[in-house]
Amino acid sequence: MLTTRFVDGAPNWIDLGTPEIDGAVSFYHGLFGWRFQSAGPDAGGYGFFQLDGRTVAGGMQTTPEQGPPSWTVYFRSADAQATAKAAEQAHGSVLTQPTDVLDRGRMAILADRAGVPFGVWQPSRTKGVDLAGDPGSLCWAELYTPDIAAAAAFYRKALGLETFGVPFPGGTYTCVNPAGGDEASAFGGMVPLAEDPAEAQAGAYWLPYFEVEDPDAVVEKAQQTGGTVRMPATTLAGVGRMAKLADPYGARFAVLKSEPQQA
Repeated sequence: MLTTRFVDGAPNWIDLGTPEIDGAVSFYHGLFGWRFQSAGPDAGGYGFFQLDGRTVAGGMQTTPEQGPPSWTVYFRSADAQATAKAAEQAHGSVLTQPTDVLDRGRMAILADRAGVPFGVWQPSRTKGVDLAGDPGSLCWAELYTPDIAAAAAFYRKALGLETFGVPFPGGTYTCVNPAGGDEASAFGGMVPLAEDPAEAQAGAYWLPYFEVEDPDAVVEKAQQTGGTVRMPATTLAGVGRMAKLADPYGARFAVLKSEPQQA
């Protein structure tokens, strides 16, 4: 379960790179009620998506040279430099070297051995997002990868992540949790690209899920405001009702109304 009780290896930040920040702000406000607050004149255009005054994500306008429109999931690290070195030793790469972000913390952008970008955030003043697991905030992260075993080995070496299998009709889902955690601490999963033709065509990546109260209404609103439905709202027993979307600029994400957990 994703919460703001951040531990090493768990997601603690997420941000959007988009070619049109004003359009993205309008789109996500319509879906989730988010408002955008600039991080200030020294932040290079970076700002915060907020819900009722609490930060749920970051975002900024980017150029094609900085990569395609996308959401980036960040994982907590006690030492961004050491994590970057561990990622390289595990046959990943460093896309952006560890860098201080004002007095807020230290960040780096890395890539796993399949080339999937992800971030690490070493907190200082900013520990992470203010809200997680609640409606309008990040609730799950899912890696689509060509090789589950290789991905699991990489993230264990780089971030200390552990995996376990959960059976479901037709197969097994690989859940991910921080080192030393139990199944209740799982914050995401890994899915073989070959099992999802639509994702296989798009390529390997981390897909963020945002908790919502009505996925069908969100899908309808996304369609009305220029978004794309990549998977219509679907109910999965034991999980909840979900849909996969892309914003008007192509950044991919998913929404989920989680099924209440049983004691």
